[in-house]
Amino acid sequence: MSTVPADLKYTRSHEWVRTLADGTVAVGITDHAQHALGDLVFVEVPEAGRAVKAGEPCAVVESVKAASDVYAPLAGEVTAGNPKLKEKPETLNTDPYGEGWLMRLKPAPGALTGAALLSAADYQKVLEAEGG
Repeated sequence: MSTVPADLKYTRSHEWVRTLADGTVAVGITDHAQHALGDLVFVEVPEAGRAVKAGEPCAVVESVKAASDVYAPLAGEVTAGNPKLKEKPETLNTDPYGEGWLMRLKPAPGALTGAALLSAADYQKVLEAEGG
């Protein structure tokens, strides 16, 4: 059973979003996603300053099984990519909701309120529908 912290928002494509005190958001992949991928061996995070649109591929995670795109959960500007993941991609496996964050975004005006983000309960329903 995958961990689904109640304080986060989620996407149907298995990304999570945490609103930070400074108004930016941290973005990562869910516990379910990292389990499905298996042992991660490479992570490509976006560079600071990059503008992203909701739903567009913005990062890549590669495991011993497959490479997978990570999609921007909302529109905004990347303020940081997680530099630790270049040297230690396995951090996504061991701490997907903590040190394993992928990027920080400054949401575009209205992006947070207009985003199609799921509550933890709704994301859990998505997992159950997928058989997870």
